[in-house]
Amino acid sequence: MKLHSQYLKLHSRYGSAAEVTVTLDELAQTLGCTHRNALHVVNKMVQQSWIVWTSSRGRGRRSTLRFLLPSEEIALQSMKQAISRKDILSSIEGIRDHARSSSLQDTLQGWLLAYFGHHSEMRSDKQIDTLRLPVTQQLHTFDPLYMNLLAESFVSSHVFDGLLRQSGEQNVIGPGLAHAWEADESRTTWTFFLRKEVLFHHGKVLGAEDVVYSFERLMQTSQRTLYSYIFKEIQAVTALSPTTVQIQLKKPNELFLPFLCTSRAAIVPRDWEGARGTDLGRQPAGTGPFKVTEMHEHLCVLEVFPYYFQGRAHLDRVEIIYVPWEIDASSADSGAAFHVIQNPSAPESSSWSRMHSESSTRKFVTCNTHKKGPLSDPLVRGHLISCLQGAAAGNIPEVSAPHVGPLQIATIPQYGGDAEDIALKLTAAGYSCRVVTVSPEEFKGSIRLESDLIVFSLFRDQDEQLRLFDLYQTLSRHLDAHTRGDIEGMLHRISREPDPHVRAEIFQRIEKRLTDEHHLHILYEKPTQTAYLPSVRGVTFNSQGWVDLRHIWFPPEDLKAR
Repeated sequence: MKLHSQYLKLHSRYGSAAEVTVTLDELAQTLGCTHRNALHVVNKMVQQSWIVWTSSRGRGRRSTLRFLLPSEEIALQSMKQAISRKDILSSIEGIRDHARSSSLQDTLQGWLLAYFGHHSEMRSDKQIDTLRLPVTQQLHTFDPLYMNLLAESFVSSHVFDGLLRQSGEQNVIGPGLAHAWEADESRTTWTFFLRKEVLFHHGKVLGAEDVVYSFERLMQTSQRTLYSYIFKEIQAVTALSPTTVQIQLKKPNELFLPFLCTSRAAIVPRDWEGARGTDLGRQPAGTGPFKVTEMHEHLCVLEVFPYYFQGRAHLDRVEIIYVPWEIDASSADSGAAFHVIQNPSAPESSSWSRMHSESSTRKFVTCNTHKKGPLSDPLVRGHLISCLQGAAAGNIPEVSAPHVGPLQIATIPQYGGDAEDIALKLTAAGYSCRVVTVSPEEFKGSIRLESDLIVFSLFRDQDEQLRLFDLYQTLSRHLDAHTRGDIEGMLHRISREPDPHVRAEIFQRIEKRLTDEHHLHILYEKPTQTAYLPSVRGVTFNSQGWVDLRHIWFPPEDLKAR
């Protein structure tokens, strides 16, 4: 691999001519190595019949270099070797660094696509079905306490279980690790009855003490994390028996049961970290249908857990690979490309079937009116929002921008492009803007209150009401005292309302209030979509709109074409 890269460096620097004269010192400078190492590299390339090197004696004398192979062939060789060693990162870097022509880009991408999808092999007279999937978010942790990314939550949902779960129908909550539950009249004391003989991946039987441990981790954390407004309201968690747990809330909250269905409320074994000294985030043990057997910077391997209490998954192995760029699924031959890909970027292809889940991603910008500044004036906010709306429609309001100082737009790197687009549109309208991007952890701090505009995102799935509550609770901190009081009052009503449809109506009133008063402007919304080949069977979605891997299966090769 290194020799391939060195050849491509030399070819990029000297390959424009059929033959060049060059010194070893110049080659060493191009390769970033010593004179001696440069000579060693040249000799190895000569032995591979990649170049012809006619040396002139004496240091500093110019020698003749002739390339025998085009850079495309060497890049393809490098790609093949990387894929055979499962070094996907090197493959991707090879595409980005050396694919200067569109034809080479297509060739190299085709080889990468062939690595993904469904692969079947025989081991000890058993058929092993493996599904290789790309994700465009790097996986850092699967610990329910520390996860921040949707891709992490997707993997975690196949490794862990919660007490309850959302069924396929929205707002319907069903049994999970608890087969039944009940509440007292005040709806602050909840009792859960656990299934018997449920196994963790390391062989331990689930018990009430594991549930107590899992929730005490949440209650005691100092992490600023999603849904903390719910688990910080837990007063106590008590094991009444080996299979019975009681959770006492400080006050009633009708979003408590939906919270128990989220990956944040997953149940972890109490003996895993302490006794074993194991990192739960990278070497997790759950009760889910798959267990993590490998976790590296760019690769996560899941293997089936055959003793899963809700039935064995059909797949034997899932390899999830971090791919830091968009892949065009339909550009590859249907026999070798992805079998399942989330949010495909390519236009619809006749060989692909597409299914919409009920989830989507909404991007929006909010105005910080808590900060003393120009956006405290509703007329300024109205003009600013009209500029964004007009730019989207292809026209700019005729009224000139108010004379205000530079506006600071805050966001995280993932939404940097949206923030820059906002700055570009407002600059065209006469405003002065500055974009500040910070890490997700820093974004939870003071930077939002110091900025004028904040770019957010909302993932709309079956957990939407939980996410909306968290979102509006956060946004209320950016509002003037009067508006903030009104929003907090409506959120309080939501937390006491048992009917999810009534809660949805109150959320809509909050959105209308914020948009009418120009505190909030929705930029766009994109639905979640999954593309899959007809050979894939059992495609269903979990509560977050991701494909549920437990139900995916593939017919034998000779039946796929039927």
